[in-house]
Amino acid sequence: MNMSKQNTQNILMIRPSAFRMNEETAGNNFYQKTLQGSSAEEVIDLALEEFDNMVDTLRLEGVNVYVVEDLPETDTPDALFPNNWISFHFDGKIGLYPMFAKNRRMERREDILIDLEHKEGFQVKEIIDFTEFEDHNVFLEGTGSIVIDHKNRKAYAAISPRTDRAAFGQFCEAFDYDGVVFESLQNVGDQRKQIYHTNVMMCIGSGWATVCLDSVDHPEDRELLESSLINDGLKIVTLSEEQISRFAGNMLEVASTHDETPRIVMSKSAYEALDATQLDTLSHFGKVISIPLDVIEACGGGSARCMMAEIHLPKA
Repeated sequence: MNMSKQNTQNILMIRPSAFRMNEETAGNNFYQKTLQGSSAEEVIDLALEEFDNMVDTLRLEGVNVYVVEDLPETDTPDALFPNNWISFHFDGKIGLYPMFAKNRRMERREDILIDLEHKEGFQVKEIIDFTEFEDHNVFLEGTGSIVIDHKNRKAYAAISPRTDRAAFGQFCEAFDYDGVVFESLQNVGDQRKQIYHTNVMMCIGSGWATVCLDSVDHPEDRELLESSLINDGLKIVTLSEEQISRFAGNMLEVASTHDETPRIVMSKSAYEALDATQLDTLSHFGKVISIPLDVIEACGGGSARCMMAEIHLPKA
């Protein structure tokens, strides 16, 4: 197996300056909550503590983490989720993505791309910009909307207000992936509503996949999704809807400079939601790393995977 085609040991993370529950995203991110009993300053301090601990943990595990400070003047409460606005690919291409919330569009920063290329030595051959979709109220939020299987050249997308079918088709054409499209739903009160991001309900690593098939109500969609994973020889760890509500689907496999064992990174909440059999299966594919992210998960509605933008770019 070519590990380099799935893993990465270079991660971009954005240290937040204005973290809070984003009112503009709460309309279709049903994972967000208001943190009761905590002031705005306390929320930011707690989130920074969680963020810094995650960076330290990843670095101790041999992961190269590039930390960039958020710009306070932009007031971007979700800046610590950079995977939604950018993706970096093995062939030197970069994708820039259309964002649902207007205050998230300010997260896109040219200075980060310039520094990665000219200070860190990454090779950038082409930037593919999908952001004009915003003019038509069409969205595709990076590797939140798209779960990529690099080895099998496939991309998965659960259609939602933030993940448009046509935009996804253009992504697959531009980056040469076979697309797998379906609908994933969750209980909101007495209704079934679309899950806002694909990476909440599934993850793909080297030889394995976690997926909540119970969230895929349409039989044809479920058959399409499951058969695609099985046909590619992936060991499926099936998640329940209760488990993904605790971010058990929001994990990422990364490589370590220490050894050849992949690290499977998830939050403490996700880890505690998994049962012993599921954890045992995952541990056959890598070392499971769990990190406390309670405040970030509650206010931000995202978890460990959302905080990491993998840098697959070649180096000079």
